[in-house]
Amino acid sequence: MICINSHNKHSSGAQEAEVEASLNPRRLRPAWATQTCFKSQMKRGERGEGNELMLHPWRNTIETDNVKPLVGVKILDLTRVLAGPFATMNLGDLGAEVIKVERPGVGDDTRTWGPPFVGTESTYFLSVNRNKKSIAVNIKDPKGVKIVKELATVCDVFVENYVPGKLTAMGLGYEDVDKVAPHIVYCSITGYGHTGPMSQRAGYDAVASAISGMMHITGPEDGDPVRPGVAMTDLATGLYAYGAVMAGLIQRCKTGKGLFIDCNLLSSQVACLTQVAANYLIDQREGKRWGTAHGSIVPYQAFKTKDGHLVVGAGNNQQFATLCKILNLPELIDDSKYKTNHLRVQNRKELIKILSARFEEEMTATWLCLFEGCGIPYGPINNMKGVFADPQVLHNGLIMEMNHPAVGKISVPEKGKIQLGCRSQEFQAWNSGMGLGAQTEDLCEEWGGRPGTTTAHTLSWRHQSPGENRCPGGCHLFLNVHRGITAVSTSMSGT
Repeated sequence: MICINSHNKHSSGAQEAEVEASLNPRRLRPAWATQTCFKSQMKRGERGEGNELMLHPWRNTIETDNVKPLVGVKILDLTRVLAGPFATMNLGDLGAEVIKVERPGVGDDTRTWGPPFVGTESTYFLSVNRNKKSIAVNIKDPKGVKIVKELATVCDVFVENYVPGKLTAMGLGYEDVDKVAPHIVYCSITGYGHTGPMSQRAGYDAVASAISGMMHITGPEDGDPVRPGVAMTDLATGLYAYGAVMAGLIQRCKTGKGLFIDCNLLSSQVACLTQVAANYLIDQREGKRWGTAHGSIVPYQAFKTKDGHLVVGAGNNQQFATLCKILNLPELIDDSKYKTNHLRVQNRKELIKILSARFEEEMTATWLCLFEGCGIPYGPINNMKGVFADPQVLHNGLIMEMNHPAVGKISVPEKGKIQLGCRSQEFQAWNSGMGLGAQTEDLCEEWGGRPGTTTAHTLSWRHQSPGENRCPGGCHLFLNVHRGITAVSTSMSGT
């Protein structure tokens, strides 16, 4: 569940404006104020040539396929640990300039979560903090608060994952930032939301996974609940936040107004329960643990082989028949107990016992050869060595070599190529590691500030006048217009 609150300002209609096309990162204005747009913003429902509906009344004039989608977008990142950093890293991979604000002398807690370490940074920290710049600012000091607010005036997005009320007490809550940066897309990632009986609790993946029911349905059928091997609740929340920020930027393009995004661990994980939650809400059917098996499809699970494990599924009768032929068990095809998936679910234990005995007779490699090209889903259970030696993983470019400032060349996981239009782009990372506060001096100089000698630098930022602010729809954004608040609640479920 993601709640988006946007300013509700009366529009004076389509207005003509020319906006500079430069995406130079040294520009001292948010990216949305520097992109070339249509000369006039189409009115709602207006149609262009061919009578097609004009859904995108602005255009980008950059004549290259090699520019990342978020180049020129500046993100102020006050997040720590996993959910928030994962969201901002993904935004950085798409070209956004991410400025990570950290505690002086300490930094993100995950810097010390090791071993292993690369130099002084844990591999945990590196896994979710590439493509970022680090500045050290003490936000408990009023001078530090002033710095962050001034940074917000030249940024597009503000992301934080503090317990609700903490930043407000410091003077950096949404209302505080909105007063100095009304254009800001402010994303707040919390454990349980901003209101309610649990809102003041800190958010931790394992706890949210337990409360949300995820842990209850994870683990062996006859065993105890199990935590997933990676922090899926944190990661799912990070992806929801990533998508919500992208939607927020589009919303601001349409309205010229900043907005508030409320994204939390509990709501994100409950949304990801999908059919398990639907089974309970509609049929009062309680969720249960199935190990590697599926509650509604048989067979669809892991089977032990002579030397490992293989996952095989048969989602329909034709696939089941193919499976039986490969296993040399043709008598099962017409067996009255297994003729339909419904019957196979009813007779699960007996069928799985027969299939399991057959799978244990051969090596994993033998089964992989027999299943090749058969049309049913199958695959080995890989360890990490197997994952990064897998031909498809290598083909998809999921390993990236980068130069770390302390130790030189390292390998890190990568998303691979992303298809945009007719060409694919490799959104490679430009920065693997970053020392705590390593870019504080550079950013001060780049954005017109003068670093002081205190822990929280006292900076003097150059500001554009309100009259210079413009939205990509081609309309001037008047900052002194009275703003109301409109709440829009959007529920998104995973796939």
